[in-house]
Amino acid sequence: MTQCVVVQGNFYYFRPFTRTVGQCGNQIGNRFWNLALREHSVVNEKGVYDSALSTFFLNGAGDDGCYLPIVSGLKARAVLVDMEEGVVGELFKSSMKNLYDHRFLITDVSGSGNNWAVGNYLYGNRYHEELVEVIRKSAELCDCLQCFFIIHSLGGGTGSGIGTHILRILADEYPSVYRIMTAVFPSVDDDVITSPYNTVLGLNSLTQLADCVLPVDNSALAGIATRIKTVSKLDEPKTRNVSQNSKSTWSGTGLPVNSTKKSKPFDEMNNIVATMLLHLTSSCRFEGTMNVDINEISMNLVPFPRLHYLTSAQSPLTTFDKTLAPRRIDQAFSDAFTRDFQLVSVDPCRHTFLAAALLVRGAVTASDLRRNIDRLQNRLRFVTWNREGWKVGHCLVPPVDQPYSLLALSNNTAVRHVSRPFWIDFKSCTNAKLTCIIIPVWMDSISLSFERVNKH
Repeated sequence: MTQCVVVQGNFYYFRPFTRTVGQCGNQIGNRFWNLALREHSVVNEKGVYDSALSTFFLNGAGDDGCYLPIVSGLKARAVLVDMEEGVVGELFKSSMKNLYDHRFLITDVSGSGNNWAVGNYLYGNRYHEELVEVIRKSAELCDCLQCFFIIHSLGGGTGSGIGTHILRILADEYPSVYRIMTAVFPSVDDDVITSPYNTVLGLNSLTQLADCVLPVDNSALAGIATRIKTVSKLDEPKTRNVSQNSKSTWSGTGLPVNSTKKSKPFDEMNNIVATMLLHLTSSCRFEGTMNVDINEISMNLVPFPRLHYLTSAQSPLTTFDKTLAPRRIDQAFSDAFTRDFQLVSVDPCRHTFLAAALLVRGAVTASDLRRNIDRLQNRLRFVTWNREGWKVGHCLVPPVDQPYSLLALSNNTAVRHVSRPFWIDFKSCTNAKLTCIIIPVWMDSISLSFERVNKH
């Protein structure tokens, strides 16, 4: 089975390899690993290290150097990068600290100061050789490396700056390996004055070098989190019941086995993004009647190289509370194409689809899929040259505590509204010559990035 590396930005990458870059990326990444472990521990009750588990995790070795057949000393296929030690330090003090490998950790102490140029040029050049070496070592641990997942934010300096620097390293060193970005857009009213610069400069590299970008924005996530709390009545007290099915049966993995857990301020928002990544990779990890490989997402949903920004929506929004689950599978399909279920603040039904993917899990039949695709086909507007541009995947293993789930990915013209406000703010700032105050040295990069992104 293929592997991915996760880079978190806090960023990370999978076998598919995951990388997390910066504070935002590392927090989402940590939540992803937690949920992935729970899911595998429910399916794999005996704790056998199988091909499904090897997609994201590397097992410990015995005294003879051979990998053990049972779960022992499990490590995430992840690279963690951050120019501040705070979030990464918390990860290595948490209950899941043993899941991360210190060999694949790169940190500094001063941070990037919410400045893309500092992250991309200063820290990128300073840690370039170290980044190349860490990525190489992590990739060598994969038998069949399929893609890199990068989780980062665009509003800060580390996520946007070093995140795009790492993206260029991957494009240069591993040109045939897919690069999938989960990019968190800041809110339009973000109080960081440099966020429009960071976002536009980061988008330039994402447009040029990524194979697929899954944007999520803070405004949409905050709205979803508020609705979840309202429906599930989690505001008071701030604890969540954990069912017997979602408790870990594995020892030494760092998964809590108590019945309640304390909620932190952005936990629900991180849960939403982490759940989306779980659904996206479910076919890589479990059996199904119509499995979708990671490379098929880009192959089927990206008609032209630069048009690779995909909006995402999922139903149910969270796997923790059964009261939030749709009552019927048809309702899940309807929900996934409404504005309230989008992970970006757009309404896809009011715009044109270039292609769409439906990734379902659990107790869903072929007739359910056919019926709902026919229904949606009459409701949605597709381009004339791809009127039946659907990709369908079905994983037999449902999410924990839910009978089924649906992840809808759309290559939709509405995605331009996600980045347009930042272009406008960017141009306003440059016209006011604020660039000379904030980033005086990299004017050429700023002008070129704005020209490319605005053209796109």
